[in-house]
Amino acid sequence: MCGIVGYVGTRPALDVVVEGLARLEYRGYDSAGVAVLADGGPDGRELVTAKRAGKLVNLRNALDETPPPAGTLGMGHTRWATHGAPNDRNAHPHLDCSGKVAVIHNGIIENFAALRAELEENGHKLVSDTDTEAVAHLLEDELRGGGTLADAMRRVCGRLEGAFTLVAVHTGDPDLVVGARRNSPLVVGVGDGENFLASDVAAFIAHTRDAIELGQDQVVELRASGVTVTDFEGRPAEVKEYHVDWDVSAAEKGGYDYFMLKEIAEQPRAVADTLLGRIAADGRLTLDEMRITDQELREVDKIIIVACGTSYHAGLIAKYAIEHWAGLPCEVELASEFRYRDPILSRSTLVIAISQSGETMDALMAVRHAREQHAKLLGICNVNGSTLPRECDGVLYTHAGPEVAVASTKAFLTQLVAVYLIALYIAQVRGTKWGDEVFAMIQLLAQMPEKVEKVLETMEPVRELARSLANERSVLFLGRHVGFPVALEGALKLKELAYMHAEGFAAGELKHGPIALIEEGLPVIVVVPPRARAVLHDKIVSNIQEIRARGARTIVIAEEGDETVEPFADTLIRVPAVPTLFQPLVTTVPLQVFACELATAKGHDVDQPRNLAKSVTVE
Repeated sequence: MCGIVGYVGTRPALDVVVEGLARLEYRGYDSAGVAVLADGGPDGRELVTAKRAGKLVNLRNALDETPPPAGTLGMGHTRWATHGAPNDRNAHPHLDCSGKVAVIHNGIIENFAALRAELEENGHKLVSDTDTEAVAHLLEDELRGGGTLADAMRRVCGRLEGAFTLVAVHTGDPDLVVGARRNSPLVVGVGDGENFLASDVAAFIAHTRDAIELGQDQVVELRASGVTVTDFEGRPAEVKEYHVDWDVSAAEKGGYDYFMLKEIAEQPRAVADTLLGRIAADGRLTLDEMRITDQELREVDKIIIVACGTSYHAGLIAKYAIEHWAGLPCEVELASEFRYRDPILSRSTLVIAISQSGETMDALMAVRHAREQHAKLLGICNVNGSTLPRECDGVLYTHAGPEVAVASTKAFLTQLVAVYLIALYIAQVRGTKWGDEVFAMIQLLAQMPEKVEKVLETMEPVRELARSLANERSVLFLGRHVGFPVALEGALKLKELAYMHAEGFAAGELKHGPIALIEEGLPVIVVVPPRARAVLHDKIVSNIQEIRARGARTIVIAEEGDETVEPFADTLIRVPAVPTLFQPLVTTVPLQVFACELATAKGHDVDQPRNLAKSVTVE
């Protein structure tokens, strides 16, 4: 998500840091800030900070107006808001009470509320709404007991729960930048008489291509003279050194040719991030900003989901989960049609609006219409501080991080996780599922990042298949149950990226018209339900036989171990076996890769398809 840069050496640190932040702008962000350790102050060194909401140009203008003292050690941050609105006060770096410790952070500290309460009880004054600021004050307490900043960081990390990258500086250690990593990226750039820290090699690749990849639960001490890496217990740690052979442009994309490829590869981490912090200390499921009370949720008698495009497909899958787990009737509406059909809403209706950007005009107009009818409003969004969360009674942030490519990939998978969480939360509140049942489902969800990673590791045959179909005129997609929205999403990706005819159908509807489209050699991709849903599974196998008998080229996505489909598949794509409702998390990924590779084979710009915009802000 956020962009992190740290530097110690002989150059003006501010120049290096701001330049590094500029190279990370592609990641998306809503505020930026820097800290430089300069000469001055009672300790002979002082921390000088500057931070501004909005784009980096706002910070640059502030620095031009009031240039800070020079220093050769510093750090910078571009923030993608999670805790607290995107404003100057919540921007990083954050300071302790004394102004001698500065911290920047990427990730989510799950137990920050308890830590904040403890700090405030002990007399600390916290001035932001972020989870990050608590770390600065914890470091302050630890440093009072003596030792280096690195010692303090190791002790503090032992108290933190969640996923985080932390970078800190302290006036008492004027030659030291300290970083720590757990479940969030941090890389060291090794120079000659200077060293760098960053969330992405793009930040320092103009200065050095020699890098060190930090491992899980490691602390790095960065000095101009060298780099020391330990684990959280202070023991020397093994590190992976490597040489970056990408240019600056490619480094921004992590070495991938397109942002979309990078974002497809980021999906295991994005899914994991969406799940972070969802279980409270009492073992119950908790959501970001659920400002709708439990009693109000118990009074809900109908749910309507409004969304557009890919988000609409997430809503279709949500319907299965909500009705199955929460036992409530659920309708799914195209947001662009919703307010024009006089929908029947009341105070006991819950409207769930899904939008990656939070600025989708069709979704916003649907929400405003629902508010006029006194319905309760819950948003699912990826962008903190956007319009949708402000206009809803509650919001669940997906924490997918910035999605640069126009065609949605990781945003879709994280929206799926979000709707599963909402369905389980409502089931928990309404008592349609016991607490241990909800917890068991969350534990199964926690296994999904590993499953998605496994799918990504086996995609080369899918890429080969896509290249072989680059000259086809049309591709059809079939699915049943939650596989039907997956088929719709697969067809949409092919339309968006390859500019070719593609349609998704409910497999049971074949006989009611679409089978007339089947002709010799027509590629048809079929999403097969798990064998555990025997009736659904057997019926779609019959559908495969029907289209194959009429000459279709059958491309079958089925779970590992499913041998019944093998005789009827011209091409078989295997995915890990997972519970039925979670299957879209693994079956969607091959369709993303397929569309991306086929479009590439056609010579199209995968990141910027023609006629499309990332955020549709007009009706």
